[in-house]
Amino acid sequence: MSETTDETAIDTAEEISDNGLTPAVLASVGSVALALYFYYVRGDKQRGQFVGFWPVTILALASYFKLEEIKELLETDE
Repeated sequence: MSETTDETAIDTAEEISDNGLTPAVLASVGSVALALYFYYVRGDKQRGQFVGFWPVTILALASYFKLEEIKELLETDE
C-alpha cells in the first residue's frame, strides 16, 4: 500500500466508533441469557439450543453491515 492509502485506512478506522457495546452485542448477550434460561430453567432443551444460535447470526449481520460502512467510507475518501 502507498503512504496515502495507509493514512486513509487509519483515518477511516478512527472515524468508526470503537465502542464495544453496540446494540448487536447487547442483543447477543441477551439471547445467550435467554437460551440458558430455556435450556436449564424451563427444561426446554430444543428451544434453548435454537435460541443459542441467534448470537452468531446477530453478530454476523452486524459485522456485514459494519464492513459495508467501512467500504463506503473508503470509497468516499478516494
